[in-house]
Amino acid sequence: MKVLLVHNGYQQPGGEDVVFDQEHQMLKNAGHDTVLYRRSNWDVNEYRGLRKIVLAKRTVWASDTKREFLQLLQSEKPEVVHVHNTFVMISPSIYSACREAGVPVVQTLHNYRLLCPSATLFRDGKICEDCVTGSLLRGVQHACYHDSRSATAVVALMLATHRLRGTWQNEIACFVALTEFSRQKLIEGGLPAEKIMVKPNFVHPDPAARTGDGDYALFVGRLSPEKRVSTVLAAWKQLQFPVPLLVLGGGPEQTQLQAQAVHDGLTHIRFLGQVPREQTIAAINNARFLVFSSEWYENFPVTIAEAFACATPVLASRMGAMQEIVSDGRTGLHFSAGDSEDLARKVEWAWTHRDEMRAMGVGARTEYETKYTAEKNYPLLMEIYRKAIRGA
Repeated sequence: MKVLLVHNGYQQPGGEDVVFDQEHQMLKNAGHDTVLYRRSNWDVNEYRGLRKIVLAKRTVWASDTKREFLQLLQSEKPEVVHVHNTFVMISPSIYSACREAGVPVVQTLHNYRLLCPSATLFRDGKICEDCVTGSLLRGVQHACYHDSRSATAVVALMLATHRLRGTWQNEIACFVALTEFSRQKLIEGGLPAEKIMVKPNFVHPDPAARTGDGDYALFVGRLSPEKRVSTVLAAWKQLQFPVPLLVLGGGPEQTQLQAQAVHDGLTHIRFLGQVPREQTIAAINNARFLVFSSEWYENFPVTIAEAFACATPVLASRMGAMQEIVSDGRTGLHFSAGDSEDLARKVEWAWTHRDEMRAMGVGARTEYETKYTAEKNYPLLMEIYRKAIRGA
């Protein structure tokens, strides 16, 4: 099968970029012919001053991209186009090109961009579904994207335009949701239920299960408000005994969080910043457990699947897809989202109950082998492609 893979990369690489690269490699390893179409949001920096008007226009519809993509379709003749992200530089205009060329489209929904201008359903420190239940103008009012009403208005215009012209309904054959929880949210947001299939992320190559119990607790992720690393610091401040914690990742809150840790005398917390993926996997492999403190509706955190692959249990917020992925008492522990006291209790229990945590690590590894390997993921992806082709 010949597959054209599409992805607009982010300025700060994250889980979506990892998933795109892993699925590309999985298809190549299986003998499929792959063609890549990639853009980067670093290109946004070229649009300054009055040129921002041009950027706003291409966010909604990039005519040059459509022409270029249509030529690519005509020359390469793929059987299916698999899109991961079109925001900002590619734009949804490529779906129209696919329709004109008669090529079916599969769209992976890594976030809630089609429902929410900020893509997170999170505002002012809490879950917000105003744009799902009401008008996109609410997002503009609250300046949900980059704390800017004008920038949010551009994203809202893009969403409203393509809802009106039926882009999501008529030009995409299949959507890929990463969990059943996110599938239900997408249906609530108006996407056609019959077109949404669930396929989780996966981890490849297999990093292999850890051999020891781990020497520290670990947080891995973007240091931004919705990830709630502040809750982790508040929990560590309440611990009855010191537990070493490594924090991997960068983001807008990094300086603030580091200063807070120093202020609170949390000498057992080390911030290592953004590190290569190989170093992240090694850190997970040597951790006693992973702390996942998000308070937004995470879709499918690759970090949790990586922890399962390493037989590292996960302490996760009891909300959304996280409580769907992490089984309380079997592959990790749940704590009440935003509750630092509850998290502190779970951390103390996890640190002092080695045998139980070791058993949870075995359960996590079993979960990985059952659900999150490339071998388990490949047939799911092929069935989605076949469904899209049959529909076309």
